[in-house]
Amino acid sequence: MTSPIIPASAGPDTDDDVRAALGPHYTIRSSRVIDLNVFTVRVLSNITDFAGYAFFSRFAPPERSCAYELVLVDLDHDPIDPALIEPLADRGYRADRFRGGSYITHHFGPPAHLVTRGNRIYVFGRELERTLWPYFTKRLLTDFAVDRDLVHLKAAAFVQPSGATLLFGRQKGGKTVFLTQACAAGARFVSNTHVLTRGTTVYGVPSAMRIRNGPGFDRLIASGRLEKHLEASEYRLDPETIFGRASVDEATVRNLCIIDYNPDRAPSFDEVGEEEFTAFLDLFACAPGTYGLKDDMLAHLDNDVHRYSAAFLAMKRRMGDLVRGARRFSVNADMLDPAVRERVLGRLAEQ
Repeated sequence: MTSPIIPASAGPDTDDDVRAALGPHYTIRSSRVIDLNVFTVRVLSNITDFAGYAFFSRFAPPERSCAYELVLVDLDHDPIDPALIEPLADRGYRADRFRGGSYITHHFGPPAHLVTRGNRIYVFGRELERTLWPYFTKRLLTDFAVDRDLVHLKAAAFVQPSGATLLFGRQKGGKTVFLTQACAAGARFVSNTHVLTRGTTVYGVPSAMRIRNGPGFDRLIASGRLEKHLEASEYRLDPETIFGRASVDEATVRNLCIIDYNPDRAPSFDEVGEEEFTAFLDLFACAPGTYGLKDDMLAHLDNDVHRYSAAFLAMKRRMGDLVRGARRFSVNADMLDPAVRERVLGRLAEQ
């Protein structure tokens, strides 16, 4: 039995200089408590039908105490003079990137002001749904992991009776097809994009899945059961609705798989050594490097390079514990072929 993860709560509204100075200039018109399994985030917006809520699949009651609070103020709906915002705004790498409209890695949008007060974060800008999933979900999961001796990894995951399988890989390497085919064949869904781990325990992070036309999804999209997502080419898939079973929040990890589907290469299901597998995870899964969050992690630790180095080394050791404690494979398999799918899932289910 693992020890419980107890998140802190976002601070009270008292002594909030941002709310005191700018609160009269905007009106909160919607709010949702997003349940990410290991913690909750309260998102408040001055847009009634804020599009960013569509990234998520699980919500908690409004009275739930939350670990973090995000106040997203769209300046097209409530114009505020930037001269009032700027004196309160953050200084540093990420704040400067927001001012330039470059939020994280390849995610861009209109310039925005980032204003942090403890576990409450304000953003003043436009089209702020572009910041919620691409940046804040990643950052808050990483902050939470650093504070609670966890590891935040970019991974999909499902559970068979033998335990959980985590899927890693390059962009468009086939992770989502592998995951959906496994769950359609009876496996239980854990997560599509993010997981937290401690030892060999994995914690899922509930979210909607975004899919596009292509092999594996054409029939599902044509069925008319999916809603359009934010981008014109994307559809929103709620895993629990589509797969007809509740997601698994926590499981023991049995397998780690690098998914690298390439029909021009020979099919393979190969064991991978510990050192080689860890080297792949360093830049394709471990959140600070994979998502470009090293500066955010440093800022979270008060820009103390010694604390940062110690925290990162501890994160690497915990990731090593996960790698050592599980079976490791590299898989190139056509999961749309029923015979191949049955054979691959059978291998992963072996005790």
